[in-house]
Amino acid sequence: MRRVLWWLIGGSRGGRNRLRIIRSLHETPMNTNQLSNALDLDYKTIQHHLELLEENDVLTTMGDDYGKTYFVTDRMEGNMDVLDEIASKADLS
Repeated sequence: MRRVLWWLIGGSRGGRNRLRIIRSLHETPMNTNQLSNALDLDYKTIQHHLELLEENDVLTTMGDDYGKTYFVTDRMEGNMDVLDEIASKADLS
């Protein structure tokens, strides 16, 4: 998971937004529209990041279509300390 998080957060241009998404969903599960409003980001931007995070086992979903709600996976839940470490080292905290 450490390598995946470095690639997703520390080593890419979208890392800051992905970090914000993970931290937000760790606090409160939300759908794409709710995240877009909460983080003041474009819906399509959020959608792109969510797909990438889901593909890499950082997020999981429940529901369908518009009401699809995103949650942090159990694997990610157990690695929140690694996320914080990477965010700190990448100067994204």
